[in-house]
Amino acid sequence: MLERDLSSTLLRLAAGFPVIAVTGPRQSGKTTLVKDLFPEKPYVSLEDPEERAFAEDDPKGFLARFHEGAIFDEAQRWPALFSWLQGLVDADRQPGRFVLTGSQQFDLTAGVTQSLAGRVAMTRLLPLTLGELPDAQRAAMSADAALLRGGYPLLHTSNLRPADWFASYVASYVERDVRQVLKVRDLTSFQRFVRLCAGRTGQLLNLNALAGEAGIAQPTAKAWLSVMEASDLIFLLPPYHRNFGKRLVKTPKLYFVDVGLASWLLGIRDEATLALHPLRGALFETLMVSEFLKARYNNGEHGGLYFWRDNNGLEADLLFETMGRLQPVEIKSGATVTRDYLRAAQRAGSVAGDESLPPWLVYGGDQNMQRNGINVIGWQAIHEYRHTMAGG
Repeated sequence: MLERDLSSTLLRLAAGFPVIAVTGPRQSGKTTLVKDLFPEKPYVSLEDPEERAFAEDDPKGFLARFHEGAIFDEAQRWPALFSWLQGLVDADRQPGRFVLTGSQQFDLTAGVTQSLAGRVAMTRLLPLTLGELPDAQRAAMSADAALLRGGYPLLHTSNLRPADWFASYVASYVERDVRQVLKVRDLTSFQRFVRLCAGRTGQLLNLNALAGEAGIAQPTAKAWLSVMEASDLIFLLPPYHRNFGKRLVKTPKLYFVDVGLASWLLGIRDEATLALHPLRGALFETLMVSEFLKARYNNGEHGGLYFWRDNNGLEADLLFETMGRLQPVEIKSGATVTRDYLRAAQRAGSVAGDESLPPWLVYGGDQNMQRNGINVIGWQAIHEYRHTMAGG
């Protein structure tokens, strides 16, 4: 089993909260992780029709089996569970008693908010970070291979071809989950919408243009995006919220959580095609930004990542606060550090003036160095900065 960075956070939270909840996209490794961390707890999948029928028909009898606690997988499938757990944990607030997982964050969060507020610690497990891969496996992987394969655990623990796995994943989970939540009737339109989103990864979100190209109404596009975001298929990176006397862009940027899925949706099936693809730079940026996002969640943090762009063209691909100051990050997909890359990093470092730390330049090569006051970081080494990336 691959070691997951979220493990230490889950164990820390389980020592203080009676209920721990782990959300995240399907197949990100939630069940494997919680069963490994809490092997003494009975495991119940609420996607099992028999277990769910038992719970719905006789909730007291169903829960009577779990006085000492349990793992409830896909907890959102039985919404009444949250109310029943409220009574149980109020009677006995033993830390780490119940562990919930869910792949539909909106349903799980709604249940927690209504019934378990103050009793549950919420966490999120996204696909693998680069640092969660074995050293030898990561060292043997090219940047283009990483862009094609992404971070879903099964693609790193089996011989499955990414193209085969993603085709099954989209049909089995993405489309099914969306149909359950949104009651989408025209699946073809939704498939086209998802692919159009993949073509915009790393770009400013233009909802009107996206809806128009997909042939749907703007409110429909907004609803579909919300579900994709709540399912951890995409995330929206907000612009930095403080104004330093400049006119700043206020639109978020759209990113896919897993770059392999984005590559597959774009029809990219091999490294030769990817190397020449016009969106290779955007896909590399997606991979790197997702590493920062995963570091945050694995540390139990939420939010705190931004980008910067003003109307004069000054920009930083990423911006986050650490040690009371702002860390600007410039991301470039090329394997060679050029003068243009260094100048872009220097400009990124100037976005917040004296409040900025020396900028980072994360690039597609494998050398780490200091140049002209810039911390140059090869893409495979970014995991070594995970504590700083998490705001620590």
